[in-house]
This record gives sequence, C-alpha cells and structure tokens, in this order.
Amino acid sequence: MTFQDIFKSSFLENVAAVSILDIVLTIALAFGIGLFIFFVYKKTYQGVMYSSSFGVTLIALTMITSQVILAVTSNVVLSLGMVGALSIVRFRTAIKEPLDIAFLFWSIAAGIILASGMIPLAVIGSVIIGLILLIFVNKKPHKNPYIVVLSCDNHDTETKAMNYLKENVERCVVKSKSAQRGLVEINMEIRMKNDNTDFVNELSAIEGVNSAILVSYNGEYMG
Repeated sequence: MTFQDIFKSSFLENVAAVSILDIVLTIALAFGIGLFIFFVYKKTYQGVMYSSSFGVTLIALTMITSQVILAVTSNVVLSLGMVGALSIVRFRTAIKEPLDIAFLFWSIAAGIILASGMIPLAVIGSVIIGLILLIFVNKKPHKNPYIVVLSCDNHDTETKAMNYLKENVERCVVKSKSAQRGLVEINMEIRMKNDNTDFVNELSAIEGVNSAILVSYNGEYMG
C-alpha cells in the first residue's frame, strides 16, 4: 500500500461525477417547471380549503426528484442502492382531492425527465399538460346544479310544492327524502332556467311549507 492509497477515496472520486453546470442548469429548470406546476395548481384548485404548503411541495418535489435522478444517472452502483433506499419510504398524508394526485405525479415525472437530459420533453410536455388542465378543469358547466332542501307538513303540501318546483326549473331530481309525523323533508338537485331565484321565495310561501333552502352544489361539496 502506497501513501496515495491511504488518501484514495471513492467518495472523493464522485465529487466530479456531475459538473457544476449540469447541477445549476438542472436545478434552475426544475425550479422553473415546478413554479409553473404550482401556478397551474393554484389556478385550477376547486377544493374547499386551499393549501399553500401543498403548492410549495410541488416545487420542492420537482427539484428534489431532479437531483436524485441526476445522481443516479451518473453512477450505476448508486442507482441500485437508491432503489433499495427509496423502497422503504412511506407517505402517510391523505390526498383529499383526486386532482392533487395528478399534480404529484406531474412534479415527479417532470423532475425525472429533466434530470435525464430530455429538457425539450420536460418543458414542452409540462406546458401542454398545464394548458390542458387550465382549459378542462376551469371549464364550467353551462348550468350549475343546485340543491333545494324542502320542509313540508304533509304529503299534500309535498305534492303541491313538487309540482310548482317542476314548473319553474328545467330539471328536478329527488336525492333524498325523510318523513316523520307532521314533517316531510326532501333534498332535490335542480337545474335552474336562469339566474332568477325568486321561485324559492314563492315556494316557501306555499301553505304547509315550513322552509325552502337553495344551496349551490358542484357534485362534491356544498357551499
């Protein structure tokens, strides 16, 4: 063993495995794509409670993934060890919105493609995906659905109120109905003919109708 062998280290040999230019360029592009993903996520979010931390996570996830893949592509031995190391990682955070899963996969895929050197695919692909999401997610239906909560005294009042409602809305579908002595409560999904909601006032004025409530409804939550 010579004096040089004592200071010889495989760890130090990997220092120059990836050039500084590649590191800076990959991280800068990953940050830009991650920022674009965050912008699209913010513009297309339709949930109840917006989480800014999830948007920042998308940026960080793109950058972190690109660094991992950049290291893996520079060392075959490291790539085998990385598979075993990442296999023990478990995520316990529940994803409430189905679309959030698409954004997570988008961030990971963008980081992988970018660090693999396929920069045009990462940039152009992200732009196309972002435009498609902006168009289709933000596309509103022509007529928004509403929920009418109707409380009546008896069956005759229920029939009268239902007939009046069907005459003044475009579509009316019963979602649920509960009945007890002296009280009938019905939940109906409706499509209004226009933006005029005066029919709710007239509906509540029918004799025997205790209350009539109109609630905006998008199919997932009411608010």
